[in-house]
Amino acid sequence: MTDFSGKTLILSGANGAIGREIARQFHSAGANVALGDFAIDGLRDFAAELDSSGATVLAFPLDAASSQSNDDFVAAAVSQFGSLDFVVPAAGIYPEQGIAEMTNEQWSRVISINLDGVFYLIRAAIPHLNDDAAIVNISSVAGHRGSNRHGHYAATKGALLALTRSLTWELGSKARANCVSPGIIETSMTTDLVAARGDVLIAATPLGRLGQASEVASVVGFLCSPAASFVNGETIQVNGGLHQI
Repeated sequence: MTDFSGKTLILSGANGAIGREIARQFHSAGANVALGDFAIDGLRDFAAELDSSGATVLAFPLDAASSQSNDDFVAAAVSQFGSLDFVVPAAGIYPEQGIAEMTNEQWSRVISINLDGVFYLIRAAIPHLNDDAAIVNISSVAGHRGSNRHGHYAATKGALLALTRSLTWELGSKARANCVSPGIIETSMTTDLVAARGDVLIAATPLGRLGQASEVASVVGFLCSPAASFVNGETIQVNGGLHQI
């Protein structure tokens, strides 16, 4: 991990396994971290673990599906830290439901959190970005391959690929925008999937194992670092080779 001293990360979905690991790695590298999540009690405990003084960490009760909540989150981060350098919208849900039986409400809930929430956070953050800023969206192998009984989830993750490429044109030299597409990562979100199909998925992964949240976070860190200064509009697969099968 590079030195992020004096830089500020704003991160949604920060109480999830991947979100926590991103926050942990960036904070260890010297960054201030503004953390947003609906699960605010757990997030506050985690924030205190990173910095009990609260000087370098902000824990915010974020409703990712709300435009106003994202605006307030950015305002709170800017109030405490002054400006933003890294934007990582990592909030997301992964409910199972077949498309034929999917209700309007089930579809809309996933779209509102996984896609609208990304748009709301990025839109609010853009006016406060420093030069040489970086945005990293979190897609999924499902955004490339589709996903059985998770069509709404796959649709949002596919949309993030296009949104990321579009951002590169609009942001110009101000900031880079890239994407990370995890495969099957060992988190609470994938517990049911791994229980039902873990052996099949591991067998289909050339590396022969599940991924870890730290392995996703380290790629996010790379994409925000000077080492990726000419990487723009790209998607890095973090799936052990699963995508190519």
